[in-house]
Amino acid sequence: MEEKETARPGGACVSILAAAVLWGMIGLWNRKLMAGGFTPTDIVVVRNFGGMLVLAAVFAVKDRSVFAVKRAHLKYFFGTGVVSVLLFTVCYFSCQKICSLAVASILLYTAPSFVVVLSALLWKEPVTGRKLLALALTMVGCALVCGVFAGDLTVTAAGVLLGLGAGFFYSLYSIFGRYALAHYGPMTVTVWTFLFAGPASLALLRPARLAAALAAPGQWLLSLGLVVFSTVAPYILYTRGLARVESGRASIIASLEPVAATLVGVLAFGEALSPPALAGILCVLAGVYILR
Repeated sequence: MEEKETARPGGACVSILAAAVLWGMIGLWNRKLMAGGFTPTDIVVVRNFGGMLVLAAVFAVKDRSVFAVKRAHLKYFFGTGVVSVLLFTVCYFSCQKICSLAVASILLYTAPSFVVVLSALLWKEPVTGRKLLALALTMVGCALVCGVFAGDLTVTAAGVLLGLGAGFFYSLYSIFGRYALAHYGPMTVTVWTFLFAGPASLALLRPARLAAALAAPGQWLLSLGLVVFSTVAPYILYTRGLARVESGRASIIASLEPVAATLVGVLAFGEALSPPALAGILCVLAGVYILR
């Protein structure tokens, strides 16, 4: 039987940071997959449905108790899986189509602000000066890392709404996840999140197009890397951390993700690290350090 999370808060923060790093590595897989013919919506399907298959297969052997949940609690997993995981990716990719990538990225990282506000309203989590300072530092840092202050940004009203929608739906994983974690352990929450997100993502499936993309050499292996290392593993780690850390604090700490993505670009693809991006990295690290 799955046990409730008992790790100390310090260990929970490490789990959240590890999740952020793994999410930040998604570019390693996405660039090569899209170069091989994948579209963004194909990647959404592979991530969510593939994540469901991996988790279901592993826990069918390892611990079937994670599949036992009460019908009354399915609403929480609909929230984490469909309302959060699926809808935020749909909004995010749609925003990227009509706005610059920098605008889409920084709008996505309004998520910690939403989490802090919702957590204060729902659970009376204190909005401390330290938390506000960390939030401000990570927001400014994310903006610098994403190049928002560099100019040449494409912004439309529809794009802003989609970007804010991405941030809002992204934030709801921490909200619905906390409700679910009041009744179940992190593994159960993660598995059921993808039992909802996986089938729901099939609405985006274009079978012939995806089959053609998967037929290219190496695409199956890249897809497996995306599913295991940048989908399943980080969601497990983040959910474990969320079980022991305030929702608002967890979301701010996870803002390390764009920093990790930037460093992946530098180390794996030879991208230049501009002075504003370096300043942004330092701002995000300072914000995370404040909440250690």
